[in-house]
Amino acid sequence: MKELNVVAAGLGYGLLERNGLLRMAGLDFGPATSVFPAVTCVAQASLRTGLPPSVHGIVSNGWWCNELQKPLFWEQSARIVKGARVWDGRRAKGEKVGLFFFQQSLGESADVVVSPAPIHKHGGGMVMSCYTKPSGMAQMLERLCGKFPLWRYWGPLASPKVGRKCIDWFEAMTDAHDVDVAYLYLPTLDYAAQAKGPDSSAAKAALAEFRRQLERVADICMRRGAALAVTGDYEISEVTEEPVAPNVLLRRNDLFRTRSVAGRAYPDFYSSSAFAMCDHEFCVVYGPERAKAAEMLVAAGCCEAPSSDCGPLPADGVVLLARPGSWCDYRWWTDPREAPDFASHVDIHNKPGFDPRELFFFNRGTVKGTHGRLCAVANAKGK
Repeated sequence: MKELNVVAAGLGYGLLERNGLLRMAGLDFGPATSVFPAVTCVAQASLRTGLPPSVHGIVSNGWWCNELQKPLFWEQSARIVKGARVWDGRRAKGEKVGLFFFQQSLGESADVVVSPAPIHKHGGGMVMSCYTKPSGMAQMLERLCGKFPLWRYWGPLASPKVGRKCIDWFEAMTDAHDVDVAYLYLPTLDYAAQAKGPDSSAAKAALAEFRRQLERVADICMRRGAALAVTGDYEISEVTEEPVAPNVLLRRNDLFRTRSVAGRAYPDFYSSSAFAMCDHEFCVVYGPERAKAAEMLVAAGCCEAPSSDCGPLPADGVVLLARPGSWCDYRWWTDPREAPDFASHVDIHNKPGFDPRELFFFNRGTVKGTHGRLCAVANAKGK
């Protein structure tokens, strides 16, 4: 391995500056401007293509499928991300590329891939599994490193220690299939900062854990003679206000419509004129009357338009930000009796919006950290 690029969730420059950790694992960290919106899938798509969202087409962790007329969250196909890859030239020269724990990595042009890919059982629950390229490597990795703990990757049992297993699997996979350049995602800092706040004791413990993980990664690079680069994808900011609920307002004004099934309100995207696909600090308004809906949300003080500094975005939706200190709640109901069956538990693929309350049992908790706005992330590059 010649080069390893680590992408760390929630690695904001302000976080390191506040905690006096601008030097870690022999690396000096400086500030860099994030992409906008500053969320996982957008940042990873820009890293892999070198393109802005207006070109690669990823504008959130969700994806509006115009043909199906509904939003889909956390879809894994690499074909969703448009554009050539930054490694294409290197592969053309015969070099090999590895991609580890990235979103939208299934079917990617990389030579080696590891990605969480659980099987959702018909009767509920999941079979914890990872997708690998070359295929069939998951069994070897489980034998060498133990099962990958997907229940620690997201949800109320999420743990910063899951990054250790990401490194275990990365190291074992690249021992078996060496690559010239590798990309490794570490979710270590994500959970505590969102659930407890970016300056909470839990977030500080997660930062200490991340430092240990980074030191281990640096040691792997040193032993293999590889250069190490580290970058954050966003900065998690403190939540100081109640979340905004754009879909409640749109439903009240008959722009977002629902259908009642067994007394529960499910979305009717086919007859809706506008719908806000909510994701952390922002939402993307889709539908034939999206412009009217966006104006209504801004006029009501629910959301605000992003500044020109955020750059161009895909034109099929209108991006709006929650009020400062707040975040966008995907829910369209206020009467709990109308809540869809998926509302109270972890269901990242059926929910038509990101739900940070999934970090709490039964979704009962107060979200203390959020992200999405243009921000300063931390990055460093070693020799």
